[in-house]
Amino acid sequence: MRERLKLITTFATLSAYEEGVSGKVAARRNLGPSPQYKRMEEKKVFQIDVDEILRSKAGSKADKVPRFIVSWLKRRLHQDEVNAFLAQEGDKQGMPWLEDCVKYLDMQLDIQGMENLPDPGDGRYYTFVSNHPLGGQDGVALGYILGRHYDGRVKYLVNDLLMNLHGLAPLFIPINKTGKQSRQFPAMVEAGFQSDNHIIMFPAGLCSRRQHGVIRDLPWAKTFVAKSVAYQRDVVPIHFGGHNSNKFYTLANLSKWLGIKFNIAMLYLVDELYKNRHKTFEVKIGKPIPWQTFDKSRTPSQWAAYVQDLVYRLPSP
Repeated sequence: MRERLKLITTFATLSAYEEGVSGKVAARRNLGPSPQYKRMEEKKVFQIDVDEILRSKAGSKADKVPRFIVSWLKRRLHQDEVNAFLAQEGDKQGMPWLEDCVKYLDMQLDIQGMENLPDPGDGRYYTFVSNHPLGGQDGVALGYILGRHYDGRVKYLVNDLLMNLHGLAPLFIPINKTGKQSRQFPAMVEAGFQSDNHIIMFPAGLCSRRQHGVIRDLPWAKTFVAKSVAYQRDVVPIHFGGHNSNKFYTLANLSKWLGIKFNIAMLYLVDELYKNRHKTFEVKIGKPIPWQTFDKSRTPSQWAAYVQDLVYRLPSP
């Protein structure tokens, strides 16, 4: 059931695609359109259904799950609120879906450094990398900002489980490092960087954790460095301000301390998404880093760490 429950959190983990790239939290098996979503064929809308998740995974034993636990899951996952939004959106996709999501979350963005975004008409394609503090609003916001600037010519590299979100499917390049599609993984990543789209990546894979009292991303994966060099894409660093609740970080660290493979905090990501509604987030966009910067003087992993540090040092005007 843990694998199924993780899928529900996709509404809040829009930029978790790098989990597939880094392999940190990749799906354990290839799943097609999953039974935990009820598809409304007329409008192409998926609906979250906790009861169906339990029935599909536990069978007749699902009836033995105490109702207060089921109710708790529905509240934590905001089943009714999320389903109402999905139903409202109907068959919208891509940028219109993202724009509506920004409005729904009542998200205000204080963008600094817009002048650092490369000209949409320069004929080049870029890799945009950011820290990942929230697991929800940050993914929505960056797709919104960059999608508007580049007329929708942006793509997220995502774990293929997120493809169940019909509204975002046009903006995703699905990748799966494990399961039946594992042999296709390198080719699919290559296809993303070969495309005529700008690539958005959260190299940490997971949203930020609190370590030694500091909220910061886990070490960044090197994929964005290697592929940006291979395809001569300059890298644009972005810092997204914000944080989740103390409860979230405590649960994340507790799961790690107990050695639990499924991170309990993941169940609270949708809850964190709603807690962060009606807020203003500071977004700092740095100057593009020429791909030639990433030379042999450091390893790709060291360059990834260099860019991560640079992101956290981006100055305010």
